[in-house]
Amino acid sequence: MHINVDGNTFDISAGEAGGLFAGFMAFFAVIWIFALIIMIIMIVGMWKMFEKAGREGWKSLIPFYNMYVLTEISGQNGWLFLLCLIPGVGALIWTILVSLKLAPAFGKDTAFAIGLILLGPIFYLILGFGSAKYVLGGAPAASAQGGAAPKEAPKDPWIAGQN
Repeated sequence: MHINVDGNTFDISAGEAGGLFAGFMAFFAVIWIFALIIMIIMIVGMWKMFEKAGREGWKSLIPFYNMYVLTEISGQNGWLFLLCLIPGVGALIWTILVSLKLAPAFGKDTAFAIGLILLGPIFYLILGFGSAKYVLGGAPAASAQGGAAPKEAPKDPWIAGQN
């Protein structure tokens, strides 16, 4: 078999070509498995975090809808997730904006928000399985009777009867 690269011709046998192909496939299989593990970690963390925020965990499984719900959990307009549709920087901008509001919604500081931006799957697990409480705004408000305010999730416009 002859391979021509920039005017240079290389002769390789069929066995060498097969070995090269197998090496590439093994490399991509390892990357795919690693990405799958990261996605599973993120889904599990988001599921638990959604439940802490008073939302159904299954909402973390639906692409784009989970971003809408996460945006609302962070206390922002849910339609902000449309930023992700902007090619190039949209998803990065959305991640930064939501993370900076999501951390205080669970009583965490700006350093935790930076962790959400840089290592999202790990920090979603920390929010979901850790001791953080959903407080939306940094601190729970006290009721008129002096007790803790009831934790009520924002209304979900996609579910009938909640409007």
